[in-house]
Amino acid sequence: MPHRSRWTSFVAPGTEPPVRTLHEEGNPAHRVRVEHDGRTLLVHLSGEDGPGWTCLAVDRDTRAYAVRQDARQADAAAAAVRALRRDDDTAR
Repeated sequence: MPHRSRWTSFVAPGTEPPVRTLHEEGNPAHRVRVEHDGRTLLVHLSGEDGPGWTCLAVDRDTRAYAVRQDARQADAAAAAVRALRRDDDTAR
């Protein structure tokens, strides 16, 4: 049976319940979240004014990376991971 990955988030220390998303002071629509599994780090960054997302996917072993943007957070993340795994010419 293939190993099923489970994404977990980094959390802010000393918060209860744990804070998984940070935001710019004075601009709560500008958010960042970092998730990881055993193979990949994902950095989700919301649009400066709220709409749209940029996702940076980083391979934990090689530090190769790919960046994708989309209107939805999940779509940006999926595209970045696909690009990273495809090892296409836009991954670094």
